[in-house]
Amino acid sequence: MVYESYSEEETKQLGIKLGSSCKKGDIYCLIGDLGVGKTAFAKGLAEGLNIYEPITSPTFTVVNEYEGRIPLYHFDVYRITDIDEMDEIGYEEYFFGDGVCLIEWADIIEDLIPDSAVWIHIKKDLSKGENYRAITISNKKE
Repeated sequence: MVYESYSEEETKQLGIKLGSSCKKGDIYCLIGDLGVGKTAFAKGLAEGLNIYEPITSPTFTVVNEYEGRIPLYHFDVYRITDIDEMDEIGYEEYFFGDGVCLIEWADIIEDLIPDSAVWIHIKKDLSKGENYRAITISNKKE
């Protein structure tokens, strides 16, 4: 399914909608260039999980944990250079635990992603405006 967003707020609202329907064990893989709106989407997803604390991308810590109606494990694997680093942080406990995982730059660790994961691609199209984003949600990496 492809959604169109014309603002950061619309991107966040889509995240809220998705977050409100999340269940334990869901894994969402978030793909998009720098500055495309991944954090806005993550903030919305967290709000949909009744998490209202500040959401920041865990670029240097790899994973941030948040408590809501379901725990959110927010990964940013941009700086992962060896897939074995994921073993060191105990990724399986997160992926197969009682929370929801949101993984930015998930294509970097694609071999670890379960087949049940949902892939979210956010892309700009400047011909439709500076703030336009096409957000594709599917069960395939693409």
